Amino acid sequence: MLATTQWPEPEQTGNFSFSPAQESMLLNRYSYIVKRAAGHLRSLVGSMVDKDDLQQIGLMGLLSALRRYGRDVDEQFESYAFKRVRGAMLDEFRRIDWRPRQLRQQSHQLRDKSRELTRQLGRIPTDDELCEAMGIDGATLLELQYVGQAEAMESLDLLLEQQADAQLGSTNLNQLELKLSLKKAMSSLPERNKLLLQLYYAHELNMKEIALVLQLTESRVCQLHKQSVEMLSKKLAQW
Repeated sequence: MLATTQWPEPEQTGNFSFSPAQESMLLNRYSYIVKRAAGHLRSLVGSMVDKDDLQQIGLMGLLSALRRYGRDVDEQFESYAFKRVRGAMLDEFRRIDWRPRQLRQQSHQLRDKSRELTRQLGRIPTDDELCEAMGIDGATLLELQYVGQAEAMESLDLLLEQQADAQLGSTNLNQLELKLSLKKAMSSLPERNKLLLQLYYAHELNMKEIALVLQLTESRVCQLHKQSVEMLSKKLAQW
């Protein structure tokens, strides 16, 4: 279980702020964002995090988004709040270290074994080949792949959150430069990697849903997503 909620004190951004009554109304109005973000992460965290805890942390993230936005809510707030809510959930997962040490070690072993088999076979190994080499079943394979994927996502989420913060109160030119950098980084990726990231971040599909769209196994989608995230993070960090 996650820690008991401690609602944050108001965060002042400029001179703009909502009254307690307005905050309560807006939390109710945008509560669907919390549910959407929780659904987006369910396949990532599996059964290791309680659904009610996800909602609780998400509401804290939504409240923080309202207080940090610095102006009245507009058409851009939903996208900004979704990133904030999702980021709050991921921050809490990292804080409580929801991935057991043994699981992380196995994930690293899987990464090394996958690279070894790729060199030996001259191609990406299948799920069955990975399971046989690791001595695990399909469910464990998927769990380990999600652990590795989560680690790769942390750096990208931090970069995206920094970009979102930088846009608040910045000039139109700075905002345009940030958007162009992300667009340039995305456009430089192979088409399949670019499509996968668009489905996950823009269309907010989870791994199971993306697997259905791309007609791939959930395990393969998880591998491709990790690869895509690492590629994008590397390009953004260079600019």
